[in-house]
Amino acid sequence: MKTILNIIWLILAGLWLFLGYLVAGVLLCVTVIGIPFGLAAFRIGGYALWPFGRTVVDRRGAGGASFVGNVLWLLLAGWWLALGHIVTGIAQCVTIIGIPLGIANFKLIPVSLLPLGKEIVPSDRPFTDRW
Repeated sequence: MKTILNIIWLILAGLWLFLGYLVAGVLLCVTVIGIPFGLAAFRIGGYALWPFGRTVVDRRGAGGASFVGNVLWLLLAGWWLALGHIVTGIAQCVTIIGIPLGIANFKLIPVSLLPLGKEIVPSDRPFTDRW
């Protein structure tokens, strides 16, 4: 079922959201300081491209640097990426078939706003790789 949802997602939203993250990642990688943020954008872009069957968990050991980085991310790229998820999610919720996809878009908003200190793991084993 998750493969079918991922294929529908890819066609209706995933490709466009991935391109948004790709653009953000490239722009952020222009400077040396922005490279960690660009890498985070690429990581989340892969998740936005194929989200079903994966989940976001907090990374152990993420501290003050992640907090400061998340504040910078929110100002530089997070707000407009989250806005893309909101607009896409609302558009998908217009149809009954699109409601699960719209809900998935809304679940991507927190990680698009504050991505540092998070990991994307398979949803069938969200804790085994971390402990």
